[in-house]
Amino acid sequence: MTTKKLDGKIAAITGGASGIGLETARVLIEAGAIVHLLDRDPVALDQACADLGEAAVAVPIDLFDYPAVERAVAAIVAAHGGIDILYANAGAYVGGKVWEGDPASWDVMLNLNINATFRMVRAVLPAMMARESGDIIVTSSIAGAVPIVAEPIYTASKHAVQAFVHTVRRQVAPSGVRVAAVLPGPVHTPLLKDWEPARLKAEIDAGALMETRDVAEAVLFMLTRRKGVIVRDLVILPHNFDV
Repeated sequence: MTTKKLDGKIAAITGGASGIGLETARVLIEAGAIVHLLDRDPVALDQACADLGEAAVAVPIDLFDYPAVERAVAAIVAAHGGIDILYANAGAYVGGKVWEGDPASWDVMLNLNINATFRMVRAVLPAMMARESGDIIVTSSIAGAVPIVAEPIYTASKHAVQAFVHTVRRQVAPSGVRVAAVLPGPVHTPLLKDWEPARLKAEIDAGALMETRDVAEAVLFMLTRRKGVIVRDLVILPHNFDV
């Protein structure tokens, strides 16, 4: 029997019931991992786990309920003796012109993309550092490296993610824990519902959108580098994406 790349690994994915999170769960399970899907939508979670099989574990949770997040991580660690992989993927998108924007919607996005993500990373670090191993990958965006004029608030949130990833990575490197970011360009997911219709159509027509599987396979590549090697940032773009 051929050993799978992630046999025996315990993973947690936020935003795991749809989009990039769901497809990454599928890819990690195919590679042998047991994957906990953290998501606020219990119906979508049940559907996802029914599709993925017994290696998928539903964890209904509101990532803004920080004590609940701490309890969920503690339960995973208690059940398995540790946690090997966190894919902090949950996020939101708001584009458009600043002077036309809704600051209330900015707050929700910023809290999810920044505060909830940072606190999720904090929740898993003690167990990983105690075992002197573990991988944390955060879904950033090409907007975290190149300011995208059509989405200034979203771009700002992903620049914050990049700063966090780069500094935490260096803080925990001596413990053997790897912290990295995957930076996709546009991906065909429900997040794009907020794009202006003309922009979305133009991007689709130009072949400037990726599929979720493209990002999921990039995450698997990052996770399967040998010990002592890290893919710090992986930018993945559609070939025709103009940036």
